[in-house]
Amino acid sequence: MATIKEQIELIRAEIDKTQKNKATNAHIGKLKAKIAQLKLKEEKAAAHSKASGGGKGFEVKKSGDATVALVGFPSVGKSTLISKVTDAHSEAGGYAFTTLTCIPGVMEHRGAKIQILDLPGLIKGASEGKGRGREILNVIRSADMTLFIVDPFQDGHFNVLHRELHNAGLRLNETKPPVFIKRVDKGGIDVRSTVEQTHLTDADIGEIIRSFGYTSAVVTLRENATAEQIVDCLAGNRVYEKAVIAINKIDIATEDELVKATNALPGDWPVMRISAFKDIGLEELKDFIYHNLGFMRVFLKPQGQEADLDEPLIVKDDSTVENICNKLHRDFVRKFRFARVKGPSAKFDWQRVGLDHRLLDGDLLTIVVKR
Repeated sequence: MATIKEQIELIRAEIDKTQKNKATNAHIGKLKAKIAQLKLKEEKAAAHSKASGGGKGFEVKKSGDATVALVGFPSVGKSTLISKVTDAHSEAGGYAFTTLTCIPGVMEHRGAKIQILDLPGLIKGASEGKGRGREILNVIRSADMTLFIVDPFQDGHFNVLHRELHNAGLRLNETKPPVFIKRVDKGGIDVRSTVEQTHLTDADIGEIIRSFGYTSAVVTLRENATAEQIVDCLAGNRVYEKAVIAINKIDIATEDELVKATNALPGDWPVMRISAFKDIGLEELKDFIYHNLGFMRVFLKPQGQEADLDEPLIVKDDSTVENICNKLHRDFVRKFRFARVKGPSAKFDWQRVGLDHRLLDGDLLTIVVKR
């Protein structure tokens, strides 16, 4: 009998050779549903093996304001980069697999402490466990952002890496689709949509959902959903994560080679050029990482004291006063009276605001609580 891995490979081969059009959407969807179920079965077996002492993963304690995972093929320059931009020392060499474990380092930039993880290079087949792939991918799944390091001389490397991460359930630079599936006791598969569905019919959707063992469910679709989005919702273990790309080794690449490498990457992803070896673009890379993590600085001013302008509070750029209160102390929201803000988000200096006030980078904030 074929192993789970062999079954997955056979199904993927069938998907690859199937012509993609509206008539085959449901068929491809059912095949992807089979893969998702096999992967879940495989993950349960791997978890059981680990619990029984059958393997040891990377133990990485998250620290700082965010965690960024470096992803790339072996010897693409990840170890050199982390040694230059953080306090970590990762052995660098001109041969594959220099890094054999996870090396964490901390990059301090604009008041933020950002944990950077240098991981062993990923290879084709990583999502099936090759080259310690599962351990590496589990670390990437827990990160706040993925930073791809690509070599301008290796065409196709990015596509291989992206596919491995996709096969492992990572949905990079995608938003979680508004697809909701609720199991119910009776009534069959009831599909309710707020927009026209052009990829799948209600019958197609029902077939995919029944393949997961559902007999009755209410399906709510708030966008034109694909078969993969339906399967992702059913699998329930997808990770939606930010990803950016740095093209390394620009010191030895021609402009034509760099343009060709850039054109092979997704056009709507953030991309920049660096040379880790020659220290080219590394300060710009720090800004690049900081901004794409969506950070901003808020300076706290306790009542009757001077504002602390040396150590800002690093928060997400969509934070409200309530988010800040929750970050500072669990009682601040319960005891909150009002806050005063000076800076970009205020209409005037020391404007009185409530918990729902949206802050901006560089704001000074005073929180007043009940005694």
